[in-house]
Amino acid sequence: MKTALTIAGSDSGGGAGIQADLKTFAAFQVFGLSAITAITAQNTMGVFAVQEVKPEIIAAQIDCLFEDMDIDAVKIGMVSDTEIIKTISAALKRNNAGNVVLDPVMISKSGYKLLKPEAIEELIRSLFPLAGVLTPNLVEAEEITGQKIKNPDDMQTAAEKIHAMGVKAVVIKGGHLKSSPVDVFYDGSSFLSLRGEFINSKNTHGTGCTFSSAIAACLAQGKSLPEAVTEAKEYITGAIQNSLDIGKGVGPTHHFYKFY
Repeated sequence: MKTALTIAGSDSGGGAGIQADLKTFAAFQVFGLSAITAITAQNTMGVFAVQEVKPEIIAAQIDCLFEDMDIDAVKIGMVSDTEIIKTISAALKRNNAGNVVLDPVMISKSGYKLLKPEAIEELIRSLFPLAGVLTPNLVEAEEITGQKIKNPDDMQTAAEKIHAMGVKAVVIKGGHLKSSPVDVFYDGSSFLSLRGEFINSKNTHGTGCTFSSAIAACLAQGKSLPEAVTEAKEYITGAIQNSLDIGKGVGPTHHFYKFY
């Protein structure tokens, strides 16, 4: 059985983070492993508190898994500060990790900053070169590039800028472009537009985590990167279409909509 490791924060509400990643891996019939970087107190209404895990414990989680198992893909989510980023980078290099999907989780839907501003440069310096693909949303892509993104042409320009920062490929998620929702994939040589319909649902908690984990699961199964992002797009679209009205705020997507 193929395996995938998620390195990310825990979401007590179950819709995002480690919980969403493991559910996504399971939906793709990939065995999920985890290294927790932070514990969050959150629900569908927002994030209320964060406790970071000590860097040495994060390293120990990653090292012990690689020592014991063959890991076919790695997804990186919430990595909140500079030392944690450096620790993850060193551990992945030490263990020759491949098929790395980096989701630059910077801010929650409720506005809580999950990546400290001073850590953005370290994220670019230490983790971008290890990433097979980066999956920012529009807000994150704007933060990384320093440019405003208003349309698909802007997305292509931003993708080129991000690729020049050292990542092998990037897919910018355009779900916030209600007039023309499209994700733009760029691998340094060609663009791929992943178009979809705008789904009018408030229950979109964890969509970014789920999308990046779906890419990692597909890569673990040996699919090419264009195949992986295309299949992940189809999966997250279905998960949103069948989202769950749980809680009083932004509910989660349905990770197992294909099964029940």
